[in-house]
Amino acid sequence: MVDNSKRKLKRATIIYWMMLTYIVAALVWWFISLERQSDSLADFKYKQLNATVDSTSAPIVYLYELKAIQQERRKKTAMHLSEGLFFLALIVITGIFIFRSVRRQIKWQIQQQNFMMAVTHELKTPIAITRLNLETLQRYQLDPEKQKKLINTALEETSRLNFLTNNILLSSQLEGDGYKNANEELDLSDLLKDCLAGFEKRFPDRKWVQQVQDDIDVIGDPLLLQLLINNLLENAVKYSPKTGAITASLQQNGGLKQLTISDEGPGIPDEEKQNIFEKFYRIGNENTRKAQGTGLGLYLCTRIAQYHNADISVTNHSPNGSSFVVNFPG
Repeated sequence: MVDNSKRKLKRATIIYWMMLTYIVAALVWWFISLERQSDSLADFKYKQLNATVDSTSAPIVYLYELKAIQQERRKKTAMHLSEGLFFLALIVITGIFIFRSVRRQIKWQIQQQNFMMAVTHELKTPIAITRLNLETLQRYQLDPEKQKKLINTALEETSRLNFLTNNILLSSQLEGDGYKNANEELDLSDLLKDCLAGFEKRFPDRKWVQQVQDDIDVIGDPLLLQLLINNLLENAVKYSPKTGAITASLQQNGGLKQLTISDEGPGIPDEEKQNIFEKFYRIGNENTRKAQGTGLGLYLCTRIAQYHNADISVTNHSPNGSSFVVNFPG
């Protein structure tokens, strides 16, 4: 289905350029035809002038009529040229607008299809694992240690499912202005530490590095800021190798309060650094990429940052990986 949409996009692009080329060629031909017609009319007037007025006996009258014919010819050329340029500009501007609209619509359709494929996979996996664990507990008499392990796995998968549904619901609410904000003064340092504690519990084998300055307060919505931090940490876990460190930093930097989440993954190409914050956008092909995700996490981070008058960006992390930086106003 996605390949079909890409073929539509390619076909629409080819048809657009063919039509635009034809219209411009027709416009040029129209200009040439009018100029030829004006030349023929001017030649006729020249012949008529030579037949009716003697240039030697009445040179003043002849030159006056000749100048009038030449001025009229120049006016015709200027009129044709101005009309042609106006219609050319109108055609090009309209064509670009239509072309961009069609491309945007088809790309949006491709992104939605990618999103549906990703969501389907993201929903099926935790549901299947949880159901399998519960059925295992129901059918077999397991020792307490194995029961605890299965229950913990089921709880982790339901947490992942809850995280996904929260992203989808909150994205819809923020876009439709349906979210009721609860701005208050809160300790961002404590919030970051709580989020890190939850991830350390979920991923005990990962290497976590904290560089959190205490008592950094911001005015904001606790739920949105928690979701912002969790999405950035989830993204770092997703793309960082299991042996790589994930660093969470929160510092007062001049007049800004700077939150940074860094990983040691493959990094992000420079040409993709702006695209990754678009809704549904994911690097690579949905059928071949290995990393899970829906393309909503970083988009939500952008919306939440804007909601708090903050800005978010991504830079390269040394020696490898990416660093996502959120700057809150002081």
